[in-house]
Amino acid sequence: MILTTTNTVEGHRITAYKGIVVGEAIMGANVVRDFFAGITDIIGGRSGAYESKLQDARDTAMRELEDRAAAIGANAVVGVDIDYEVVGDSMLMVSCSGTAVVLS
Repeated sequence: MILTTTNTVEGHRITAYKGIVVGEAIMGANVVRDFFAGITDIIGGRSGAYESKLQDARDTAMRELEDRAAAIGANAVVGVDIDYEVVGDSMLMVSCSGTAVVLS
């Protein structure tokens, strides 16, 4: 399945619009990871633990978006938008949305 942030797919024609689809993932971060990420923030550098968690959440949300599009008969999702939110003290929410379409 093609997932793209653009509204069209070069070389393909959109033959049907199936509707808006959304994929979400909420991931919790544990106390040990929070502690070491805090140390990384103090001394500088990147927090590999949080980067990994963010990648997991993004992958999960994108898979869910793709699954929902396939379930309604689409073979692509155009106009994909990815949003990030912090929920509470240690929860990360990633939301992906777009328009499910059928390409020729």
